Amino acid sequence: MSTPRFLTLPPGVRRVDVSTPSGPIAALAAAPVVGGCELHAAVLVPGFTGSKEDFIALLQTLAQAGRRVYAIDLPGQYQSPGSDHPDAYSCAALGRVVADVVDAVGQGPVHLLGHSFGGLVTRETVLAGTAPLLSHTLMSSGPSGVEGPRRTEAQRLISVLGGSPTRELINQVWWAHFEEPQKARGLPEEIHVFLRERMLANHPLGLLRMAQEVTSAPDRTAELAAVDLPQLVLYGENDDAWSPGTQSEMAERLDARRVVIPAAAHSPNVEAPEATAAALTDFWNRAEPR
Repeated sequence: MSTPRFLTLPPGVRRVDVSTPSGPIAALAAAPVVGGCELHAAVLVPGFTGSKEDFIALLQTLAQAGRRVYAIDLPGQYQSPGSDHPDAYSCAALGRVVADVVDAVGQGPVHLLGHSFGGLVTRETVLAGTAPLLSHTLMSSGPSGVEGPRRTEAQRLISVLGGSPTRELINQVWWAHFEEPQKARGLPEEIHVFLRERMLANHPLGLLRMAQEVTSAPDRTAELAAVDLPQLVLYGENDDAWSPGTQSEMAERLDARRVVIPAAAHSPNVEAPEATAAALTDFWNRAEPR
């Protein structure tokens, strides 16, 4: 799971709820501290077991370029209410919610980014063609289901949660499988507590269905390549979810711009925020209408 290094909101960043037809979506909204918002907004979508806080180190820098930036919790994640219907957590259904967020905050076309599982969601938004978009970024995401040890972890979680997950079962999973390994990382206490609270706040059915989706997603790269939209594939040189080779090949198939972040792994938004923010700002600025 992505681990933010701090939780204090930077200047210009505030906690908001975005109203959508499917319910409120929790978000962090960033605006320039100095100057106006002359550029188009951006919407950032987190990965499996993630949240809007995964982007907290990027928000002030991205906004200061002159745009509003929104990082969200998907339905059923952390502070966004979830549904009791399993179909609400398919990538396609979540992609429709992202389109609703774009409509609610954009005031015109926006730049859309999906991190990890969030990339499997945002590509559904793109393919549906209903949201006004200026660009699409896949950050540390891949063409289909997650690979390697991350796939094994998700499959283990599916097995433990079973067919009828409950909040009590998630609580048991945390204390049996996550509490001690997270504590052994030597994280500051407030970060450790946040990770626990975030995990326990997930909607049980949402957690199960997203785990199933992130392991079983089909390859839709050819369909995505056919969309006339500037695309960026950005990942850390040491990514351990989808390999750098897999993501590089995907970028070629998409005819997308490719940026590799040095000394970063699966969360360049956390591990190298300044380099990541600079790459995103450059890409977004180039995609702005002239």
